[in-house]
This record gives sequence, C-alpha cells and structure tokens, in this order.
Amino acid sequence: MASPAVSRVRRQLPSSPWLFAAPGLIVIGAFVLYPFVSTLVNAFTDRRTLVPGEFVGLANFRELLHDDMFWIGLRNSTLYVLGVVPALVILPLLLALLVQKSIPGITFFRSAFYTPVVASIVVVGLIWVWLLDERGLVNSLLEAVGVGRIGFLSDQWLLLLSAMAVTVWKGLGYYMIIYLAALGNVPRELHEAAAVDGAGAVRRFLTVTVPAVRSTMVLVAALSSVAAFKVFSEVYLMAGPAGGPAGEDTTLVMLVQRTGTGLTGRVGYASAISVVVFVVTVVLMLLVLRADRREER
Repeated sequence: MASPAVSRVRRQLPSSPWLFAAPGLIVIGAFVLYPFVSTLVNAFTDRRTLVPGEFVGLANFRELLHDDMFWIGLRNSTLYVLGVVPALVILPLLLALLVQKSIPGITFFRSAFYTPVVASIVVVGLIWVWLLDERGLVNSLLEAVGVGRIGFLSDQWLLLLSAMAVTVWKGLGYYMIIYLAALGNVPRELHEAAAVDGAGAVRRFLTVTVPAVRSTMVLVAALSSVAAFKVFSEVYLMAGPAGGPAGEDTTLVMLVQRTGTGLTGRVGYASAISVVVFVVTVVLMLLVLRADRREER
C-alpha cells in the first residue's frame, strides 16, 4: 500500500507518470511515428523534393507494376532473404555450440567472432571490396594457383552472392550471442540422459539442442529476414550507386534511395516503394510466426 506522502504527490500531480515518459514519447513521435505517417501520406501523392505535390491516389502503386527496376529490386531482395536467412539461422547456432565450452583461450575466440559485429559496415564493405576486386587479394591468390581471376564484383550473380557472404560474416557474431544465451538455459541433464541412451553428438543436437532453442531460432529467422529484405549498405558498397552491371543488383531499399533523393527526387514514388517494403517485411514476420505455431501443434 502506498504511503500517505506518495498518495499526496499522486493527487497533486496526476500527470507525473506522463512527464517521465514524455522525452521518450517525443523522440518516438519525431523520429518514428511522424516519418511513418509522412511516408504513408506521400505514397499517394506526386510529391518531389522541392514540390509539395498533389493527391494522385494509387497512381504510384500502379506505376510500380510496370517498372522493371522495381521487379528487379523485389527479385534481388527476395533472393537475399532466401540466401542469407538459412545461413544466419544455422551457422551461428553451430558457432555458439563451439564457443560454449569452457576451455583455455575460448574468450579470445568469442571476441574474435564478435568483432565484425562492432565494426562499421562501411569499413567492412570496403575491406571486402579490396579483397574481391579484380586485382584484390583473393583474385591474386587464385591466379597464383592457376585458377584465374574471377569477377566477383563484375558478374551480376557473383556480386549478389558476395554481398550475401558479407552479410552472413558480419551477422554471425551477433546471432551467436543470442544462441549462447539460449543454450545456457538448456538443462545439462537432457544431454546426459540422451548420451546414456546411446545418442551421438549429431543425434543429441537434433533431438535435444534444436528443440530446446527452437523459439530462439524463430526469433533469429524473423530478425534476419527483416534485415535481409531491407539490405542496403552491403550491396551499395560492393555494387556502387548504379547497382552493379546495368543495375541488375539493385535492391528495393537502394531503389528508394536512388528514386527519392536529389533535387529532382520523386519522393511520392519512393514512398510508395517504401510502403511495399514495409508490407513485405510485416508479411515475412507473420509467416515465420505462423510456421512456428504450426510446429508447436
């Protein structure tokens, strides 16, 4: 029961809880809610950078259906999800199992695996560009062993695969930490009982570890799906502003940036693409959650 002093303060300042919450609410309203509502409104206008624009209804969305670059961006963003998410769900779990053991020097390896996470994506992107460039270290080694140089950054599909590899490499440590927290809650008795029954390491992994961390795997799948579909930095740094050869590696977020910026930027059209990105990411999360619920039944 609240003391008389606290009750008196509550009666005198009935809005005091809102005063404490006000700074956070202002930040959320200014940098989250307002941009979201503004983008949604602009999607139905022909607004440009220096022109307010007028209401055009669904004209921007109808134009999307006939825009080849939009379909290229949708294709690449979808392929990015299909290529990155499975790797980021499975590989960090295996990595977490390796570094979970308490052996001398394991702290060094945990720190080493996590280092790419804290590194700037610009620095990481430039490092990989230097490595995979036509005259970079990787091609120099391939030429030295007689394989020949490979156009990692000039071939449409190799460039997209290279960007996926960078995303996976940078995200391994982040999701590894999430899995380490989940593995710490798995009872050791389950592994011991499975070992007594004659289960090997692979079988214990499939019958004990995976079911115990399934909810965490769903979380990782949801987070990595949204991040992969909204990919920008990796592809932009490796493919350039043009989006690779003939723009064939452009993603949807790159298309938003290219269309909606500059003095002649089509803000309304770019907002329509942004709305599509938002809807697809929500659908991705709902699909992952729905799949998880079906497995629980």
